[in-house]
Amino acid sequence: MTTPTVASTLQVTHGIAEAELGHVIDTLGRLDERLRSFRADAVELHLGVKERDMASQRTTLEARIAGRPRLVATSDRPDLDAALIEVRDDLIRQISDAKNRTEPKNNPSLRQKE
Repeated sequence: MTTPTVASTLQVTHGIAEAELGHVIDTLGRLDERLRSFRADAVELHLGVKERDMASQRTTLEARIAGRPRLVATSDRPDLDAALIEVRDDLIRQISDAKNRTEPKNNPSLRQKE
């Protein structure tokens, strides 16, 4: 079984040039560790940057993981690197929170009665 990575699952919807893709993947790379526990075919990441290089720039990173609610992280930071780091860290937190809610040791309603 292969594990998902940012490089294998990321789809850029708008606002990122082809030449920037390697840098974007490197910046979002810390997500790889969090994605490792899912099947490769169960994960899709979507990145978009609206109004690039303007004060109103908005960066969105969305994760679609089979069997789980859609997760969305956004940033209004005008600096692209800062925005990528912000959405990456927020998505890592959201994935961790979602996994914790569905693990029996963290959710009393999912524990087996002894």
